[in-house]
Amino acid sequence: MCAYVLRRSLLAVIQCLVVLVAVFAVGSLLPGDTADVLRGELGTPEQVVALRRQLGLDEPAWTRFGHWLGDLFTGDLGTSLTTGLPVGDDVGRRFGVTLLLGIPALVLVTVLAPLLGTVSGLREGSRVDRTLNTAALLLHAVPEFVLGLLLVASVSLTAGLLPATAVGMDTAALVAQPAVLVLPVIVLTARHLCDLARQIRVGVAAERYGAVAEHLRLLGMRERTVVLRHVLPNALGPATQQFARCVEGLLGGAVLVESVFGFHGLGSGFVEAVQNRDLPQVQTYALLFAGTAVAVNLAGDLAAHRLAPRREVTA
Repeated sequence: MCAYVLRRSLLAVIQCLVVLVAVFAVGSLLPGDTADVLRGELGTPEQVVALRRQLGLDEPAWTRFGHWLGDLFTGDLGTSLTTGLPVGDDVGRRFGVTLLLGIPALVLVTVLAPLLGTVSGLREGSRVDRTLNTAALLLHAVPEFVLGLLLVASVSLTAGLLPATAVGMDTAALVAQPAVLVLPVIVLTARHLCDLARQIRVGVAAERYGAVAEHLRLLGMRERTVVLRHVLPNALGPATQQFARCVEGLLGGAVLVESVFGFHGLGSGFVEAVQNRDLPQVQTYALLFAGTAVAVNLAGDLAAHRLAPRREVTA
């Protein structure tokens, strides 16, 4: 296990470096740069050249990347080319907004998915199972932005029950008015809940009538003990990797959900950074998303190995 963790950790560092190099290369190949964006159509060529020199954009790409990477190892995420403010401050502010959306959604997925998946799997083929499967398939088929717009139109605009948008609200305002979080949390939860519940349902149904479970029943072990001590651990093992992808999606920033409901989180921040050609911000967001993905997937692999040690987990 220790060798596996070390090997995966080294691979994680390499993956993050590859992501950073790829993002920087793609960003450098895009037409225009921050100076063009800031000056717009009204700036003269001389002003654009002067601004590019002021921002350090006239230096070779590998030199700018090397400076940013060197500062990163000292804890300095750099300065935004568009605002002139530390990138860490902007990311920290947006990270709080994303957490307010991601944590409630993650709690709902963690509680409801095992419950629904287990109930459906233990009653395979029943009316309950068919109903839950049909609802999951229908909900999964609706894109997130469509579900968000439908909820805004029906719940907010028509019924007037909940706020429709969080435009202009910072973290403190969102905490003071939690009702504005309800609709986006529902949209964030829906797809991940369907995916994880169906994964658990398949595992429970397969393990319930497996050879080991049947042998334990022949030995006189009670059904409840068989389910709790064998069926669920072996069913939840593979599902932990799907759960890791859910965490990655929830905390990595939901661009569509934030755009529909007007939240200024990590997803919308990344989109704005790309539009402004602000490479220090783009690289920081890319590093954050890549680090989150690598960390949660490593945790999912380790949990799967722990819950189902007979399964081989490869890097």
